[in-house]
Order: sequence, then C-alpha cells, then structure tokens
Amino acid sequence: MLVKSDKYFGNVPYELLMCCIKHSHLTVHSEMHLADALLVWLDTGRRMSDLSDSSQDNTINLMEQVRFSLLPLWFIAGRSKSHGFSKFADQSIELVTKLMKMPSTCLVDSLTDGPPTDLRVRLTEYSEILDLSGCPQLNEASLLLSILPNSYFANLRWRKSLKSFLKNPDDDERHQEQLSHRTLPILSFESVKEIDISKCQRLDYKAVIKCFSKSFPSLRKLRAAYLLNIKVSTMLELLQNFRELTEVDLTVDFAPIIPVQASVFYSGQGHCSLSNITRLTLEGRSDICDMELRSISRVCDSLCYLNIKGCALLSDACIAYVIQRCKKLCSLIVCYTSFSENSILALCATISMTNEHMDSSSLACSLQMLHMSKCEGSSETSLLKLITQTQKMKSLCLRDTKVSDSVLCELPGSSLEALDISNTMISRMALTHVISRNPNLKSLKARGCKNLLQLQVDGRTENSSPLFSGQEVFKCLSKGSGLEELEIGWGFSYFSLESLRPAASFLRVISVGLGASLGEDALKLLPSTCPLLESIVLYFQEISDSALTSILTSSKHLQELALSYCFGDISLQSFKFSMPNLRKLRLERVSRWMTNDDLLVLTQSCPNLTELSLVGCLHLNSDCQPIISAGWPGMISLHLEECGSITENGVASLYGCVALEDLLLRHNGSGIQKSFLLDATLKFPKLRLVSLDMCDAKEGGFDVPEWQEKEEGRSLSIVKISRCKSERCALGGGVAPDHRETLVMLWNGQNFTKTLLKQRL
Repeated sequence: MLVKSDKYFGNVPYELLMCCIKHSHLTVHSEMHLADALLVWLDTGRRMSDLSDSSQDNTINLMEQVRFSLLPLWFIAGRSKSHGFSKFADQSIELVTKLMKMPSTCLVDSLTDGPPTDLRVRLTEYSEILDLSGCPQLNEASLLLSILPNSYFANLRWRKSLKSFLKNPDDDERHQEQLSHRTLPILSFESVKEIDISKCQRLDYKAVIKCFSKSFPSLRKLRAAYLLNIKVSTMLELLQNFRELTEVDLTVDFAPIIPVQASVFYSGQGHCSLSNITRLTLEGRSDICDMELRSISRVCDSLCYLNIKGCALLSDACIAYVIQRCKKLCSLIVCYTSFSENSILALCATISMTNEHMDSSSLACSLQMLHMSKCEGSSETSLLKLITQTQKMKSLCLRDTKVSDSVLCELPGSSLEALDISNTMISRMALTHVISRNPNLKSLKARGCKNLLQLQVDGRTENSSPLFSGQEVFKCLSKGSGLEELEIGWGFSYFSLESLRPAASFLRVISVGLGASLGEDALKLLPSTCPLLESIVLYFQEISDSALTSILTSSKHLQELALSYCFGDISLQSFKFSMPNLRKLRLERVSRWMTNDDLLVLTQSCPNLTELSLVGCLHLNSDCQPIISAGWPGMISLHLEECGSITENGVASLYGCVALEDLLLRHNGSGIQKSFLLDATLKFPKLRLVSLDMCDAKEGGFDVPEWQEKEEGRSLSIVKISRCKSERCALGGGVAPDHRETLVMLWNGQNFTKTLLKQRL
C-alpha cells in the first residue's frame, strides 16, 4: 500500500478513513499492510496524545476493523508497544497461538454461526496480490473460508461438507461431475496475479494448490518459501493446471555442504507439462537429486531463470543436462553446487570453435545472469571459454572462485550492472578495465581481494601505496551512472571515497572490510557523501563516538548498522539517539563495555529492531534476557556470543521473543538445559535455524528433536552444534575458545542428515 507513504495520508479525516476500511471493495495486499497504514495514520501528529476520550474511542473502533488473526506473529509482537495497537497485542498473540494449535476440522467445528469476518482473507474483484507470508496460524480451512461465497454458509450442512473436503480434497475433484452437490462452490478471483504463502508451514499445500487453481486462474507468480512439507516434484505436478503461471519460488534454508555422493529417491512420471513456467527458484532444496531435476527440466522446458543455489545433491553432469534441455535460459544461479567443467561445456556447446563467429542461439551468448560463488571445480581454460561468450551479461558473481585477471579481462559487452569478485585474486588493473567498459554498473562487491593493492606491469607484480592504490578504480566508478551498492576492502581509503564522491550520492548499501583504512574523517563524510544510505557495514575499521554519532544522527534512511571487530573508542553515548528506522544491528567485538542498563537504553533508542547480533559484551548477565524480550518482542534473528553469563541460568526469559526464526547462543554460560531444542520448537513456533555450543550445555549435551515427515507445522530445519576446547591466549589475556568441529543436522522435509565438519560453521 503506497498510500501510507503519501505525505498527505495523515490528513485524511477519521470518518473518511473508517468509511474506506468498511467498504466491501477495500483492496489490500495483506492485513499487515492495512494495520501498518493505520498505525502510520495514528502516529502522524501524535494523535493518540492529543485526542479526547470520545476520539480515542473512535480510534479504538478504527483498529478493531483489523483482522488480527491474519497478521504475522512478528508484526503483532513488534508493534505491541505502538499507540493504538498495544490494547490488542496480547489478545492477538493469544489468538494466533490458539489457531496454530487448532487442526482444520476443529476450526470448522468451532464456527457455530458461519465464519467470522476476522478469519476471512480480504479478497475483492480488484485484488491482484495476496500476501499471506509469515502467518503460521493459517491452515487450509482459513483459506477455504475466504474463497467460498456467503450463500454457502446458509446451508445448515456446510460444516459437514467442508470437513469432508478437508479430510479428502481428492475425493471432491474425483466425483465432482457425479456428485455436483458435494463440490465446493469456490469463488473465482481472476485479477489475482501473485500469491505469497511463505512460512505458512501448517498449510496442506496439496489441498491449497488445488483450491488456488479454481479460485485464481490467472495466477502468474507463486512464492512458497521455507515450507519443508513441500515435495518439489509433487508441487510442480499440481501446478500444471495454472496456465498463466510463469514464476515459482520454493526456497528453503541451506547449509553450505556438498556431499560426495547422493542417493536417488524419486522417479519422475514425465507426463505433465509446465512449459509456461519461466522462473523457478529451488534454492536450498537439498531434497532434490539428479533424477528429480532432470524430470523437472523435461516439463519446464521454457525456463529463462533457474536458481539451484545450495542444492547439494546435484552433480555437474545433471546441471549440464538441464542446461542442454532448457534452451531459453538466460539467468542461472548455481552457487554452492557442483557446477564445473561439464556445465560450462553445455553452456558453450553450440559455439563454433572453427572461427570467431558466435552462434546467436548459444546459451552462453544469451546469458544475462550467472552466479557461481564457491564453484571451484572449473579450470581457467573453461572459465575463459565461457566468459568470452557472455557479451549480454548484466549480473556476474564469481565470489570465492579461482578466477584470474586473464579471464575477467576478456569479459565482453558493456551492459554489466552487478559484479561480485569477493575473495578472489583479481587485481585493480583487471577491475578497472572491466569497470571502464561498463558505465551502468550499479553493484560492486570486491571484499577480500588483496590483489587490489597490486598492479600488473609487463607481467610483473608491483605493490603500490595503500593510500593511493585504488584510486583508478574509484575514479572510473565515479564516471558511471551511479553506484547503489559497494562492498570493498583492500585499498579503500578516505581518498577513495573522495574519488567516488560524484557517484556516491546514489549509494544505498556500503560494506567496508579488512584492508580498508577509512579513518574518522571519511566516516564523518559518509552521511553527506551518501545521503541515501540504508545499510552500513564496517569490519576492522577505526571508529569513534563522534564519527558514529555523525552517522546515526545524519543517515535518515539507515535500516542496518554492523560494526564488527572495529577498534577505537566508542561508548553508549553514540546510541542515545532515537533510531526508529533501524531494523538490523550488529555489534561484534566493539561493545565490551555494554551492561544490562546499556542494553535497556538500546531498546529505547532502537525500538523496532528485528535482527540483533552481540559478540563480546562481557558484562551482560542473565538479567538482560527479559530486557531483550520486553524491548524487542518482535525479534526475528538473535545472535549472542561470548556475552558474559547470559545463559548461566538457562534461557527461559528469552521465550518472550515469540517470533524468533534464527537463534545463535554460544559461550554465554553453561546453563542451557538438555531439552532446550525440544522446548524451543514449542516456544518459538517459527524457529528455523539454531546454533549452539557444547560449552553452554548444563548437562553436557542436548536432546535432538525427532524429525518426522508428517509432523504438522515443523519449521526447524538446521541445527548447528559446535564443540571447542579452551586454550590460554598467547598474550596472557585469559582463556579463548578454539573451535574444533561442528555437527550440522539438516531436515529438508524428506530426510534427516547429520554431518560433522572439522571447522566452525
């Protein structure tokens, strides 16, 4: 809803706003968008503090129009202290929690007088987007109640009919011609083009997709990310009824582990057709093996975009087969897979090797996006063969590969908009060459590139002053159309920022890492040089209170701040300013001074944080847990490492963060109960990722949940448990943990695997 960002929205009269909300044609993407807009309206001009008693009653009536049962859990918890919302927060969380435990048939039984409005999703003839993401309380009954006409509920036997369908949706389809009286009169909303059911893990996706096919015949985009109960092959078979569907996203979390061998557990039928699908995202789907992806490529032969990042079971031969099958591919994301020689040969297969003429039908020639980070099996010769044919490339990611200068310099064309060469051996000469030929570059990621301090001259490598080494690169960038994202390290300095100034006014994201030397003057210059910054990430930089204060008070759009392993003199004074827009905060090895009282001040300065990472805050203790829970009840990601004795007495007080999805607790005190993982899955219904350390186990270990394929509502997919030994610091600074190994337990919805890595993960 763009209306809430309109500067005149706050001037809309109450009566008009109430009339609009009650109108039968009110069209919103989600109930959260409506609630958020109303809160913006209420906060404009501090209405709540100025209203009379009667006006406050009217405002409460306004908020009562929101269907709280359809709000994401993190949104309810996060807005629990907002004016106009606090009155409803506790009962809304209680309602959502109750719905999460209620099976579909029980929900139907609880409705005595027809479905209450509060349970029905807002759908009108004008609806184009339906966003239900992040609502674990939704089940198939909730959706069915929304797409059935009011007349259906006039029949006294409607509950029996609906329960019959819910118990066996296939039966309704099988006998709809012979038993038309049992067929559900599902409404059709032909304007709906996009649906997002991500993180709605209680949905029976088979029943839901069949209902969607009847109710949303014009659907073009479906996002169903982080749903472990989905089997990709079955899902795609169900989607063949959507004739206009072009984009499908089935992303899940993944651990960067590539096993040597893979077991085959699926054999495709090969009879369905999904030739209309052009974009398919299978990121993290470790349940997909070679045979399954081959089957998918046979029915999705019109794919233009394929994302198989982290699909660890796939072989290079399989990826090559898919490339050969999908002749229209122009975007390929294969990070953390076995993509190498065979796949590259498949991309270059149709190119004539007898002359310099390039076949226009070649996949390499038509590639616009190629992301292959951590794909290290390709030779320089193969990479060179591939890169020289990609004259249409717009987005290229070679992070953590063995790409060389000689390969990158052969990149043809001038349409590159995004380049990632992080952690490679690329020199500044090669980078400058590429940038000079691509004036429309919007995103450059080159952290960890030590060779940016070096210049190749007549085959010899010459080091240059770190103060001036990168100026050619940034002067070249400054001549472009405007850089929006920059990740840089070695060679970046105050002078680099000055050189970049003409183009830096468009920067929204900047990450400065090891090897850079910005200094206090450059940091103070950031807000004025880059007024649109939304994310600032600093590693190993010298910082001060004055520089940090300048950043936090002047960067009006800042949503993310990360300070990792920085040195200098900062204190709580830098964080005493109101930062309502800040959503992500990482303070790693920079706030050793932080106490429980300081953390309380942080909750008041940054009330809307959803992601927090604290490392090395040695003065924190278990009393800070209720501060975190009360201050940030809508927290989604929480990382606490080497923070005093936070978990010395257990973690019970953290359970107030009901919306947590990602939790890391390491070296905070050996008080975590053996049953913590089991308890956490109940207390944190949306929890997906957990990282622990054996050092913190009160009883020497942790009980592991028993993952089962048919278990309803399971969100937890990855558990990492590290084991370390403590070694005394060589400088006499005490005992430091030395990580020895990490046990990674992965549940992909089909299989449960354990992998022991001799490293910290």
